Amino acid sequence: MSRTVPDLDQALAFYCGVLGAVELYRMGPMDAADMPTGPDGRDWMEAHVGVQGACLTLAMIAFGDGARVQLVQYDRPDGRWTEPPLNCDIGGHHIAFRVDDVLAAAAWLTERGCTPLDAIEIDAGPLAGKTNLYIQDPFGLQLELVD
Repeated sequence: MSRTVPDLDQALAFYCGVLGAVELYRMGPMDAADMPTGPDGRDWMEAHVGVQGACLTLAMIAFGDGARVQLVQYDRPDGRWTEPPLNCDIGGHHIAFRVDDVLAAAAWLTERGCTPLDAIEIDAGPLAGKTNLYIQDPFGLQLELVD
């Protein structure tokens, strides 16, 4: 999974310092202006990541022995969309974290710059007795807490 973030250093401080991920490596900045164009005239970034004239820096992080998430900061092109997609938007997504106590985790994350939505108390069906809660990280990107 990859997440585009507005500031890579701040995102690493949150995802590693608060959520406990480990930074595995960092690459960049990688600038299309410094890379040769292909035989078809497209710059390297357009040909490989679909963004003409891009300049980006990325870091790969890991959560324990599980999920790896790539965090990417684009410095170019200008005019890119800067609002996070909603969960219902094409490309909208969220990362879910299993926690022992959803409400306690939400309170702890709120103290660290996150914005919680209302808890979903599940009272019927195969997940009866469970609680889920969506919470936005400090950049407005969606996370979900589940027990």
